[in-house]
Formats: sequence, C-alpha cells, structure tokens
Amino acid sequence: MPRLFVAVWPPDDLAAELTALQRKDQRGVRFVRPENCHVTLRFLGEADPDEVIDALDAATFAPARARVGPGIDIVSDHALVVPVHGLEVLAAEVTARTGHLGDPPRKRFVGHLTLARLKRGATMPAAIGAFMSAEFNVDEIALVQSRLDPDGARYETLQTWMAG
Repeated sequence: MPRLFVAVWPPDDLAAELTALQRKDQRGVRFVRPENCHVTLRFLGEADPDEVIDALDAATFAPARARVGPGIDIVSDHALVVPVHGLEVLAAEVTARTGHLGDPPRKRFVGHLTLARLKRGATMPAAIGAFMSAEFNVDEIALVQSRLDPDGARYETLQTWMAG
C-alpha cells in the first residue's frame, strides 16, 4: 500500500521565500526542496487511497487562514521548522474522518513547515531563530502519496478538496 498524508500546500511565493533563507550545505543537514514544502494535517502511513478519498469526500472543510512564523525553530532536534497556526480545525476534521485508516493519529496537531531534516549530532543550520512571518488563505487540502528516494521524498497529489 502507498505511503500517504493529508496536507496543505503553501502558495508558491511563500515556498520561494522559505528557500531564500540561509540554506548552506552542511554535513548531516538535508534541506527540503521548495516543491515539497507543505503542512501535514495528518500522516496516514500505509493506507488505501480509495478508502481515504471516500472518508474525506464526506467532509466539509471550513475556511482557514494559515499564520506562518514568527520565527524558525526546531522540533525534537531533528527538524528545522517554521510554525504554522490556524489549521487546527482542518486537521481535526481530517483526523475525525480518517482516524480509523492508516497509522494511529497523533494525539496533538502541531502545524509546521519543515525546512530541513537533521541527522543526530549535526550542527544546527544558521537559519534557526531567523524571523519569518506570513499568512495565506487555505483554498484546498490534498491527499498526497510519498515515495522515499535516496535523494529525498517525491510527492504526488492524488486528490484535492476545497476548503471554505
């Protein structure tokens, strides 16, 4: 079965702004490609796409405004992220509809855009603590398939739903 997650894609200009931050290559740090920047509403792991689509087709997604920032932070010493607020209701609706599918849902939604993943012992990138602030309206959510490659994950949007 494919590896799936439900996500919000940020607008292209925000993804470009994120890549303009300091992205110096360094050992043990892998920066996320701009086209892969997203906010995961729910990670499903291995799940049947048709079952997820059926579960989400029955949902009505409220309008949302994502607030990005105000700064760059870390999550569990393994990821450099920008916090994202305002998507809690969307994440709760996705979880309510898909909680019985795939991996068990996380207990708490923590919205963020991942900028880089760090291996144990890697030096934290210079971008940590940098100011970053933006807002965008969420027009749709997406069911995404993830394929893991040696060069990083490859994502394919399988289905979208309108928010609002």
